[in-house]
Amino acid sequence: MAVGGIVAQGGSANYEGRVTCFVVITCLVAATGGLIFGYDIGISGGVTSMDEFLQKFFPTVYEKEKNLRHENQYCKFDSHLLQLFTSSLYLAALVASFFASATTRVFGRKVSMVSGGCVFLFGAVLNGAAQNVAMLIIGRLLLGVGIGYANQSVPVYLSEMAPAKIRGALNIGFQLAICIGILAANMVNYGTAQMKGGNGWRVSLGLAAVPAVIMTVGAIFLPDTPNSLIERGQSEKAKEMLQKIRGVDDVSAEFQDLIDASETSKQVEHPWRNILQRRYRPQLVIVVLIPFFQQLTGINVIMFYAPVLFKTLGFGDNAALMSAVISGFVNVAATLVSVFTVDKFGRRKLFLQGGAQMLVCQIAVGALIASVFGVSGEGSFSKGMGNAALILICLYVAAFAWSWGPLGWLVPSEIFPLEIRSAGQSINVSVNMLFTFFIGQLFLTLLCHMKFGLFFFFGGFVLIMTLFIFFFLPETKNVPIEEINRVFKAHWFWGKYIPDDAVIGNHHVPPKGA
Repeated sequence: MAVGGIVAQGGSANYEGRVTCFVVITCLVAATGGLIFGYDIGISGGVTSMDEFLQKFFPTVYEKEKNLRHENQYCKFDSHLLQLFTSSLYLAALVASFFASATTRVFGRKVSMVSGGCVFLFGAVLNGAAQNVAMLIIGRLLLGVGIGYANQSVPVYLSEMAPAKIRGALNIGFQLAICIGILAANMVNYGTAQMKGGNGWRVSLGLAAVPAVIMTVGAIFLPDTPNSLIERGQSEKAKEMLQKIRGVDDVSAEFQDLIDASETSKQVEHPWRNILQRRYRPQLVIVVLIPFFQQLTGINVIMFYAPVLFKTLGFGDNAALMSAVISGFVNVAATLVSVFTVDKFGRRKLFLQGGAQMLVCQIAVGALIASVFGVSGEGSFSKGMGNAALILICLYVAAFAWSWGPLGWLVPSEIFPLEIRSAGQSINVSVNMLFTFFIGQLFLTLLCHMKFGLFFFFGGFVLIMTLFIFFFLPETKNVPIEEINRVFKAHWFWGKYIPDDAVIGNHHVPPKGA
């Protein structure tokens, strides 16, 4: 057995059913929850690079940017208050994810989505109408609550609705929506930056209401998942829904596994305490380390601050915004690669290939910046060097977009048993948001102090996380979500943590041809 791999999948359930239009459309609608997250990631960097926005809310940063044309480029945007504008949202999302866990468990996944969309909508309106920094920050906090609810509920919803054989592709629809949101925000920023009158930033921030409405209205019409219905005592309705999403009448094997999982779930009165038990140690370690490593790839350096970063590297205002649009297109295209390959090649291969490519690109970008700006931060890119930097950044974004981007949400959402699934997803979201907050709050300061070495710093973490995947992540492609414990039981390291009674579903239908 290969290190980190699993035994043959023959012991896993092979349920009756087919891929129905109903389940595909349902998952696509649910995945639009990623639009609000993506739009916000993309919009903040563009807005903070606009002169009118800086003049109104962060005049000291504006003055420093204009006066440092021939001095230290690394420190042009170093401002804790400016970084708080970006990062405050993620602190709110962290706190909200814990409340979202209870909402998701008690009232269902769709209620969490609708709640998150409504709060996000209110935050978008407040940001667009902001008159001072306080209004900006309060609006950002409300946006964070909405994102916390959406990020907690949408991946779980997708994993529970999707058939095992295309669960990866449908779940990555969430990441694809995030990427589309980022691209849309970059394009909006490019357009609003050309507006006369100095209010382009208001349009950029206010248009966040559009993805919020799309998500909220879509979620209202979504059905609840069979898992959630069973969890809330609606077994007959759950069976009817399972028949509808699988497209067959005979769903007895899968339905029984869902019932078994639910019965186990009901015996767990304190999921937050129980998740610390030895039997859940493999999933807990993975669900903490994957979002931790995902943020320390340095991706949000690009996604939050792309226009700011490009301006730091000497690009003009319009060139910086257009470069962000280009990287946004690459992000969407590469995520589509993941959609069509994740259930064919598996999670591990994409993780490993993406990690290797990101490592090379981080080192190359760091070396390129060092050769131009050195330690002093004085210098400027030639057109050729600027194009080389943009190409390397796009290659880096592509690698993330077909590996750690979508898989960082997919894998944690599919590995937990039902009894602690909501708590596990909350941990995933909260760890992700915590380190997203740290990166958003500290990047511009770290860039000022660590200079080009910051890219080598992130590269070191990319190396560590790729080794972690190689040794400790089992393959979960095509494994039914209620059968994931079989995968961990068969793993060379995690198997000793999984008790025999944690592996359920021995009444499955034999594989065809067996």
